[in-house]
Amino acid sequence: MYIEQGRKGKIGLWKYLPVPIGFLGLIAFNMAFSEGMDIEAMMQQQIETLGKPLFFLISVGPFAIFLAGLFFWVKVVHQQSIRSLTTSRVKIDWKRVLFMFGLVALYILITTGILYYFYPEDFQMNFEMKPFITLAIMAILIVPLQTSFEEYLFRGHMMQGLGLATKTRWVPLIVTSVLFGIMHFGNPEVAKIGPHIMVYYIGTGFFLAIITLMDEGLELALGFHAANNLVTALLVTSSWTAFQTDSILLYTGEPETGIEILIPVFVVFPIYILILSKKYKWSGWKNKLFGKVAPEPQIEEYN
Repeated sequence: MYIEQGRKGKIGLWKYLPVPIGFLGLIAFNMAFSEGMDIEAMMQQQIETLGKPLFFLISVGPFAIFLAGLFFWVKVVHQQSIRSLTTSRVKIDWKRVLFMFGLVALYILITTGILYYFYPEDFQMNFEMKPFITLAIMAILIVPLQTSFEEYLFRGHMMQGLGLATKTRWVPLIVTSVLFGIMHFGNPEVAKIGPHIMVYYIGTGFFLAIITLMDEGLELALGFHAANNLVTALLVTSSWTAFQTDSILLYTGEPETGIEILIPVFVVFPIYILILSKKYKWSGWKNKLFGKVAPEPQIEEYN
C-alpha cells in the first residue's frame, strides 16, 4: 500500500524532517516578512519593473529547483526510488494522471465559459499572440514542476513519513492537509477575500490526501494539481491572484467572498471523488483512510 512504500529505502525517520522543515520554514519567513504589506500593490509594482514573464518565472521557477532537491534527497539519502514515492503500483500510471488532468481542465473551461457568458462585464479579453505563446511555453514547462513538488512533498514525502512514524493513516491525512492549506495563507487571495478562504485551501488538501490514500498513489493528485494551476494560468488571471500572467482573459470583477467559495470543497470535490471511486472501483474506505499502517514484515531466523 502507498504509505508502506516509504519503507523501500534506508528509513531513519529523521530523514523525513529536514525537507519539510526547511520548506515550511521558508514559507513562514516569507509570511512574516510580508506581514502588513499590500500584497496586490507590491505585485503590481514588481510586474511594472520586471514584466509579467519574468515575474512569473521568478514566482514559479524556484519550485523546479525544490523538486530537484527533493528527488535528490529521496534518491541519495533515503535511497528510495521515485516510483515508490509516487505509487504502490508496479509502475507509474500515466493514464491516471492524464485522466484527472483532462477532467479538471474540462471543468475549468466549462465553468469559466459559463461565467463569461452570464457576466461578460467582469471579464476583459487579454489575448495577445506573442505574450501568450511566451506564457504557454513557460507555464507548460514550469507549472507541472511547481505542482509536482507540492504533491511529492505533502502527499508523498510527508504522508509516508508521518504514516510510518505514527503507524496510522488518519494522522498524515489530517496533518498534511492542514499544513497544505496553511502554506497558502500568504497568498494574495487570502488578503483580498479574507481568511475564510482557508477552508478552500485546507479542503483541497483533504481532497488530494483522500484520493491519494484511496487510489494508493499520487497519480490522480498530480493530474488534478497540474491541470488546476496550468489551465488557470493560461485561461484567466486577475490583479489579486497569485499567478500574474498574460492569460487569455483578465477577470476585472470583485472576487466572491461568501458561501460561493465553498462550493468546490462541498460540491465539486465530492463529485470528483464519486467519479473516481466508480472508475477505479475503490473499496475499504475506513481502513485506507483511518486504519493502521501495515507492520513491517518480520524476518524469521532459523538456527
